Amino acid sequence: MEFKAAVFAAVVVAVLLSSPALAQKKSPPAPAPATVSLPPSPAPAPAPHYVDLAELLSVAGPFHTFLNYLEKTNVIETFQSQANKTDEGVTIFVPKDSAFAAIKKSTFSNLTGDQLKTLLLYHAFPRFYSLAEFKNLSALNPVNTFAGSPYTLNLTDDMGSIYVQSMWSKPKISSSVYATDPVAVYALNKVLLPMQIFSKDPPLAPAPAPAPESGASDLAPGPAAGKAAAGTGKGDSTSAAYSIGVVNGLALAATASLMLLW
Repeated sequence: MEFKAAVFAAVVVAVLLSSPALAQKKSPPAPAPATVSLPPSPAPAPAPHYVDLAELLSVAGPFHTFLNYLEKTNVIETFQSQANKTDEGVTIFVPKDSAFAAIKKSTFSNLTGDQLKTLLLYHAFPRFYSLAEFKNLSALNPVNTFAGSPYTLNLTDDMGSIYVQSMWSKPKISSSVYATDPVAVYALNKVLLPMQIFSKDPPLAPAPAPAPESGASDLAPGPAAGKAAAGTGKGDSTSAAYSIGVVNGLALAATASLMLLW
């Protein structure tokens, strides 16, 4: 009897499982994964702006002599690398063409390649300095240049005018050509001359020959012409007086003749 009951129960379960209603009843589908919105990727940072020192010096100034020396010795590349690849920046003192012209040409042509390179490096600091910073920098004199020790400069602030002193020259900064971190370029009216390169004050260039004076105007009478003119004037006056006397004499003679005839 129990066996029959078990068989009956198994049949009932089988029938229920095969029922269409139960077959259609399924578990609910799994929810779709939520869409994750990612923030937009940031725009790439703009490339840093670099000042082309060669281009700057070629259009400003005139600084052609100094620029030619920089390019000849490749010091321009040293300054450019300092400006582009370091956090310190660079400060350059640039003499005008007239500053080089004021010194005898052999002063620079007789320098060795290393001396010329050192002289150019002597015209720069391996750090950016604004004009406002020179006042405080003067308290640290002497200041090391790009040429290293012992090539130093002394800075003085005289009521707002900045003077850069080397052994044989003390020019004033005449103008600020460019002064935006990391590059500062200041114009000088004289070349900086260190004692380590020039044992004595270099001679000045000979003064240019004075321009010839223009000749005296052909219209302006000279002393001889004045005397001749005076003599001519006197002769003219005498001739005129003589002519008047002759005319008067003839007139009197004619009058006398008429009276006799009358």
